[in-house]
Amino acid sequence: MQTYPSIFNDVIGPVMRGPSSSHCAAALRIGRICRDLMEEEINEVLVEFDPNGSLATTHKGQGSDMGLFSGLLGWEAHDERLMHYLQGVEEAGIKITIEIHPIAATHPNTYKLTLKNARETHTLTALSTGGGMIQVIEIDGAAVLMAGDYYQTLIYTQAPEQIADFLERSFVCDEINIQRGTLDFVEVKSNQFLPANLQEELLNLDAGLVVKQLSPVLPVLARKNLSVPFITAEEMLAYNQDKDLSLWELAAHYESARGNISQQEVFEKMRAIVKIMQNAIEIGINGTSYADRILGPQSVNFKAQIKKKTLVEGDVLNNVILFTSAMMEVKSSMGVIVAAPTAGSCGALPGAVIGTATTLKLTEDDMVKAMLAAGIIGVFIAAHATFAAEVGGCMAECGSGSGMAAAGLVVLKNGTLNQALTAASMTLQASLGMICDMIADRVEAPCLNRNVMAASTAISCANMALADYDQVIPLDEVIETMKKVGDAIPNTLRCTGLGGLAITKTAKQIEARLAQQEAEASKTFFKVC
Repeated sequence: MQTYPSIFNDVIGPVMRGPSSSHCAAALRIGRICRDLMEEEINEVLVEFDPNGSLATTHKGQGSDMGLFSGLLGWEAHDERLMHYLQGVEEAGIKITIEIHPIAATHPNTYKLTLKNARETHTLTALSTGGGMIQVIEIDGAAVLMAGDYYQTLIYTQAPEQIADFLERSFVCDEINIQRGTLDFVEVKSNQFLPANLQEELLNLDAGLVVKQLSPVLPVLARKNLSVPFITAEEMLAYNQDKDLSLWELAAHYESARGNISQQEVFEKMRAIVKIMQNAIEIGINGTSYADRILGPQSVNFKAQIKKKTLVEGDVLNNVILFTSAMMEVKSSMGVIVAAPTAGSCGALPGAVIGTATTLKLTEDDMVKAMLAAGIIGVFIAAHATFAAEVGGCMAECGSGSGMAAAGLVVLKNGTLNQALTAASMTLQASLGMICDMIADRVEAPCLNRNVMAASTAISCANMALADYDQVIPLDEVIETMKKVGDAIPNTLRCTGLGGLAITKTAKQIEARLAQQEAEASKTFFKVC
């Protein structure tokens, strides 16, 4: 089934804290849905991970526990309390048990959850699909498909056919499904919850009926009969044949249709994101501190060496390295960043675009246009490949960010539409097969280096495209190849900590040291089996 990603859902966002969007932000969104399912009253949680997936080895170090538990507490992804999630769980009195054993998971980021309070027990299975996006695939034994982009009403009843029939006649909504599992319920997808008077009428039909309201967790909602003007680069070129629009304008056309908002609103939403990115970079350049990490503030000394003129000359490149490093360090110190397209690759795109624009003394509007252009390249990747390192290696994260940045840089330099697409294609070609082997489950090393490399490659490929180098393979075909290459990368090299640099002697020593610190901090809060 063809999906239509949103620039602000899938590509540039969420605004968050934590090392990983796949783990922190996505897990938090899953936790928020669980909290709604339990009507904000949770006493016990059983969390089950498959040993063959990514979460079994990374749920602590990459922040899945932090995200999930914070979501259960009702916190937001950018909440300043996130780093104190263990204290929050203890104060809330939630008993959490984590079990790692075969659960027949088909996706590496699968959460199987059993939730209890004094009145009821519910089960929920959900996936983190990359960049903070999720899919809920099972509730109480019934197969569902929820992305968190609707107001979802679940009506538990002994007479689902009667309730569904009543709703079909009484309530305008996008979708009504009868779901049969260990508990039967009617699922209603809409742009609003059922009105209170309608709920009262339902209770008169079935005295044993229970209504659950699951709030959306994504900023841009879905809707019935949603359509977009294009979903591939080839379709975009055809759409533009009689319009002569630039890449950023085409991005605005797409997101306006996808989000049902004006093109000006699209532009201003991106402006707000650029401001958050700029603020994070400024914080990073001034220096960050955080105990539980591998790397200290590398960018502080880099800035000093720029001033001393001890580095190989190149104002744009050196400022891009500085800005990229600063963003990554804010992420690693639990500061607020934008996952663009993921938290693990949050440095390359803003580092390249904002670093270049700042050095060339371009305007904020120029940055916004470049970021929109990058966003539509990300839409094509999200629709036909993946941003999840657990599925496609670091190629899916830093590789995607690099390709997006290259297109944005061409737009900064007023290049043509074809040049922007060429830059993205060449950059993604250069990223094929990049593995994910982060050290000690911390999204820092070699992640910082690879973000810098991604930003640097974006500059090179943007200049090659502006000089009309031949891309040879068009963008759509490169994205299709990304998916195939990602599928071929061994599981040990896809964000599991089981291969590459993650299993070197030094990496294992770092892992042991951090694990000891972690164990001391968490042993009294929840049980891991």
